[in-house]
Amino acid sequence: MRGIRGATTVEKNESTEIISNVMELLSALVEANKIDIEDIGAVIFSSTPDVNSAFPAIAARNLGWTEVPLFGTQEIDSPNGVAHCIRVLILLNTDLPQKAISHLYLRGAVVLRQDINKEK
Repeated sequence: MRGIRGATTVEKNESTEIISNVMELLSALVEANKIDIEDIGAVIFSSTPDVNSAFPAIAARNLGWTEVPLFGTQEIDSPNGVAHCIRVLILLNTDLPQKAISHLYLRGAVVLRQDINKEK
């Protein structure tokens, strides 16, 4: 099992933007890592306290991830954190080595991991 990380941000705390941006992130992670949805063990979403108009997991359901266990949580309200940020951790059953995994940080979240910034 491997973890695949990603994050994105939204400009506004609006349901449609949250769902759209998370769908974009999940789709990019699936493409970059050639993920077969059947191989996903679980997905954990977190969002900053200023993102609460929609559950990020709705995006996964909209993509057809109906059998994947999904969990959402809230980040701490850190004064040094990235505002309007949604993070994801996909737990994937795979034989790929860790170095073969592509982690993606989109929009304002690129600052979280500038060392591996692979923005699409």
